[in-house]
Amino acid sequence: MTLIAIDFGTSNTVVCEQDPVTGQPRSPRQFAQISRAYETTQGQVQVVPSLLAVQGPHRILIGDPVRRDQIHLSQPERTFQGFKRDLAADFQSPPRQIDGEAYDAHRVAELFLTQIWQQVLDQGIQPSQVILTAPVGAFERYLDWYRDVAAALGMPKVQIVDEATAAALGYAVQRPGSVVLVVDFGGGTLDLSLVRTGTAEAGSAIQAEVIAKSDAYIGGMDVDQWLVETTLDTLGLGRASLSPTARTLLLEMAERIKIRLSSVPEAKESWFDDESFTAYDMAFTQAEMSQLLEEKDFLGQLRHTLDEVLSVAMAKGISKAHIEQVLLVGGSCQIPAVQQLVTSYFGAAKVRLDKPFEAVAQGALQLGQRAAVQDYLRHSYAIRLWNPHAQIHEYLTLFHQGSTYPCQRPEPLRLQAAQDGQREVRLDIGEVGQSTQAEVFFDRGGRMSSRQFQGTIDYRSLDTQHQAVCVAHLNPPGRAGEDRIEVTFEVNAQRTLLANVRDLRSGQWLVYQGAVARLQ
Repeated sequence: MTLIAIDFGTSNTVVCEQDPVTGQPRSPRQFAQISRAYETTQGQVQVVPSLLAVQGPHRILIGDPVRRDQIHLSQPERTFQGFKRDLAADFQSPPRQIDGEAYDAHRVAELFLTQIWQQVLDQGIQPSQVILTAPVGAFERYLDWYRDVAAALGMPKVQIVDEATAAALGYAVQRPGSVVLVVDFGGGTLDLSLVRTGTAEAGSAIQAEVIAKSDAYIGGMDVDQWLVETTLDTLGLGRASLSPTARTLLLEMAERIKIRLSSVPEAKESWFDDESFTAYDMAFTQAEMSQLLEEKDFLGQLRHTLDEVLSVAMAKGISKAHIEQVLLVGGSCQIPAVQQLVTSYFGAAKVRLDKPFEAVAQGALQLGQRAAVQDYLRHSYAIRLWNPHAQIHEYLTLFHQGSTYPCQRPEPLRLQAAQDGQREVRLDIGEVGQSTQAEVFFDRGGRMSSRQFQGTIDYRSLDTQHQAVCVAHLNPPGRAGEDRIEVTFEVNAQRTLLANVRDLRSGQWLVYQGAVARLQ
């Protein structure tokens, strides 16, 4: 059996395969051509930068060559980065037109994953199973998109696991019975997962019980943006003065400074723009960057997310003292202020940062080999109803966030026909979750600014066509105000929402164990 794990990240993507001889995870050899190497305490790890350049019709370049050959500088209008983060955004940027074709975030991500998968096949690897990772707070439309891409590429026996839980398995799979908190802080998202590991009854498998999860829509990309924003403000320059190449170079300077500040007290970069005859000097100390992160509420959101996980855990009888290890994953966890904050919560003895890049992919690989996860619903699920008197939407909750599955909703719903002659009943069923993000805007002078992160309630319909889900066909047609059907809901072990519908007029079952949607 050959397993492949793909951790598709905002800044970097990691691919692992199981070594057929040793059984240990390793990076496929050919990926060195598109990867860049990072040194960790566990040795060198290969990561593929999540970059893509369109070089012509049917000619796509991905990974480190885009940066190494400076294509992102010479042809910024043909280069894409950070596209994973855009997949889940409510606002979709207009597609970019290249060679007469439109490229939006979904198409770019599909092309990137296609190239990744082709690299696997070009080595003669024929996987028997593929494990993909996704953010903790990913809504169903993102997961559906991911499954569709995997199916179109012919990936066999696809399994999706959340990134934070996979990281827990990657770090702690040899410590059954541990309660571990994973802080997965990457380029685009912050994902937390509190997990208890244990052995199955037969002793041959690893189980992971997910105790609590939380997430926020923040990451290292925001820090880079703020460093550039602060530098421009200091120089009295506006965004309107920047060319696409200058903007890309400044963001790269900010990223390098951010990385260097993880190991040195201060860092600076300089660049002279020959086109605009402008000198850009970017310099920050660790203390200055920490202050900036406080001002932008970056650290505040990390505190809020930690508190949310601990609050859920406490409600389940798990206190902070029960947490044995805190595992830091992702590039943003290398920011000293982030490490200091996490350490202040749990103590230095519990915090680990020896697998910042590879833990998610390696844990996903372990999951595919011999692990099982006892998970729960990340979001609440509800029926959205329109209140014509208050002119607002109201929500009737079917399943609450945190419900373990399989599960059933004990109370049946009685639904009336809305009008005479009604022939079907449709329900707008969706996910209810919380998201956190910052708003970046520009003043009249073109200067970048941003507001602090704000938490909002999100509702995402399970029906992407926004036509609501049809749960029953009525024959004979309904009468206005008549109690016509009774519906019970359940979630099975495969995380599928099922409906049982009984006609109150005839007493017959119209639908039994009817699949409504896959849940996250």
